[in-house]
Amino acid sequence: MNIRTIDWKNNKVRIIDQTKLPQKLVYLNIGRLKDLWQAIKILRVRGAPALGAAAALGVYLGVRDYSGNDWPGFKRKLEAAAKYIAGSRPTARNLFWGIERACEAALQNKEKPVPEIKQAVLEEAKKIMREDASSCRKIGYYGAGLLKPESNVLTICNAGILATIDYGTALGVVYSACALGKKVKVFSCETRPLLQGSRLSAWELSKQGVDVTMIADNTAAWLMANQKVDLVIAGADRIVANGDSANKIGTLNLAVLCRHHKIPFYIAAPSSTFDLRLKSGREIKIEMRNPQEVARILLKKTVAPEKARIINPAFDVTPHQLISAIITDKGIIRGPYIKNIRKTLKEK
Repeated sequence: MNIRTIDWKNNKVRIIDQTKLPQKLVYLNIGRLKDLWQAIKILRVRGAPALGAAAALGVYLGVRDYSGNDWPGFKRKLEAAAKYIAGSRPTARNLFWGIERACEAALQNKEKPVPEIKQAVLEEAKKIMREDASSCRKIGYYGAGLLKPESNVLTICNAGILATIDYGTALGVVYSACALGKKVKVFSCETRPLLQGSRLSAWELSKQGVDVTMIADNTAAWLMANQKVDLVIAGADRIVANGDSANKIGTLNLAVLCRHHKIPFYIAAPSSTFDLRLKSGREIKIEMRNPQEVARILLKKTVAPEKARIINPAFDVTPHQLISAIITDKGIIRGPYIKNIRKTLKEK
């Protein structure tokens, strides 16, 4: 892939500024934790797997300048950095997983000199990036088998290259199927209010030579009713023990439509997105974002009365009963999810 969403270059976090797409492809080089926090908060970098890497790199940025030589002092700095980056966005499991991985790497090396502990944190962040690239390829491999030689796939938001390190999750399935010679057409929901489906998914799919058609979110039912959709694949920001999955707001709408029209609805996500400490989707904390994202198109053109009441949840939760299968880097998981999620993640 010739697009790299997040990387470590010249001692800085290098990201694509996704708020500039599709008009401009702009890279940012971030060397301070507070700047990375801001980039995560305003979606310059986004997507659950990419946030795992960003969070781990953020922990490193938070401890890099610690000048002491003692573990207790370093640990306080580490914990402060972890807490700070965790406050950027609350829903994506991978963000917290990345923090945990970075902190665990420090803990495992606490007997070493502080410079070596710092290096261990950085190496863990790099390892997360390598692992995610591999995971995405595996998701693509397993998921491609679900597509027929000719398939019309509908997706929402962006679960592709721009949301991961390498290949994407939901869109990784599409890329893998195309690589196998399958003829795939993608319908990309625009994904209001921040238009990740139109600004990001349609952009990267076209860059990769995939046949993509953008639609308004409320066109999905019409497509399904007219038998123009064979399956829906969405990403996930957190999947809990019973299979309930949180993803971009509007995903639940698609799952309900799929059930009515008897269309398979799939979730694609790496094992790092699973949070088995939570029993059901009711326990997932949903991020509530700035109402102005709804009141204005991309925070520019006003499209609502000045004092209109607005609610702007970033995610919704799709109940496991509406999910045909979950495509993971460990294989395809089908119901009963409570049993098969644990079995698949443990076995592999």
